[in-house]
Amino acid sequence: MRITLLGAGHIGHTIAHLLSHSGDYEVTVVDRSPEALAKLAGMPLATRVVETGDAQALLAALKSKDGGQQAVINALPYHLATLAATAAREAGCHYFDLTEDVAATRAIKQLAEGASTAFMPQCGLAPGFIGIVAHHLAQGFDSLQEVKMRVGALPAFPTNSLKYNLTWSVDGLINEYCHPCEAIRGGKNIEVLPLEGLEHFSLDGTEYEAFNTSGGLGTLCETLAGKVQTLDYKSVRYPGHQALMKMLLEELQLNQDTETLKNIMRKSIPSTMQDVVLVFVTVSGMKAGALVQEVFARKIFADRSERHPLSAIQITTAAGICAAVDLFREGRLPQRGFIRQEEVALPDFLANRFGSAYQQSRQVESIG
Repeated sequence: MRITLLGAGHIGHTIAHLLSHSGDYEVTVVDRSPEALAKLAGMPLATRVVETGDAQALLAALKSKDGGQQAVINALPYHLATLAATAAREAGCHYFDLTEDVAATRAIKQLAEGASTAFMPQCGLAPGFIGIVAHHLAQGFDSLQEVKMRVGALPAFPTNSLKYNLTWSVDGLINEYCHPCEAIRGGKNIEVLPLEGLEHFSLDGTEYEAFNTSGGLGTLCETLAGKVQTLDYKSVRYPGHQALMKMLLEELQLNQDTETLKNIMRKSIPSTMQDVVLVFVTVSGMKAGALVQEVFARKIFADRSERHPLSAIQITTAAGICAAVDLFREGRLPQRGFIRQEEVALPDFLANRFGSAYQQSRQVESIG
């Protein structure tokens, strides 16, 4: 399958490695940065320097080789998602991305209407894998009461006041912290404020907090509308993070000047490859006349190997989108139109050669 991968950054590099070495994909990586593409040297793939924010240049890149590409994987910043999806439709390519942006996903859903190709956004960790898990658990109930989805991408060794290191896109992080969040309360679809809904819990003896962030539910609010009383998604952090972010965003009003905040974070908060991803979902409802709760909880750790070290967020995000593309190639997903994450069967995902990264992680036995 001929694939164009847009973006050779932190996550794009891992996607390129997985697909190009699998033997089933002919990969061309496109990026505006020659330096980023140079880091892919030695991989069995092609590279092209293209201004990825230029719609015409992007379209030309998708149409150019051997009759054009068959599919596009978009690992660019979220604000380029609609542009990339539009180019994919015009080029007649299937489209997959990692966006957590709600507005971009709605636009992509409209692009998918009547299309002869498939459009599957939100294929990462959250949104992405977390929605696959929640939908799988929900299907086992006669009626649903509550679905709670919690995900954290955290430094293994926090040392600063925020108790946080940069493990993925600063653009995506601040986007999640600044936009309204979808939820269901009392059986009705609503919007709640980011950074609100603070809760505390312990996992494996470590204390955490969680609060509302935007985008993690994917399309579940629509899929489960009228079927569940409560549905929400929250990001997990170490205690104290939410209070400091509220001070920065609200009291200092940096939510009105996010570029300044992003620059401050890039200059002042170190990135790390030593991270851990927490994933857990709780679903409660009625089964055979009894109120029951089901829990899925995992920890995924960074790969510290000397040859190919990978952060936990690289592993989980790349595994999500590569598994989606692989299942699509095998005909296990719809072949045209808009594809929701919850259309992926969890057993199929975990059995997939890429999705097995989650299966090989450590299952958490208890949550306090």
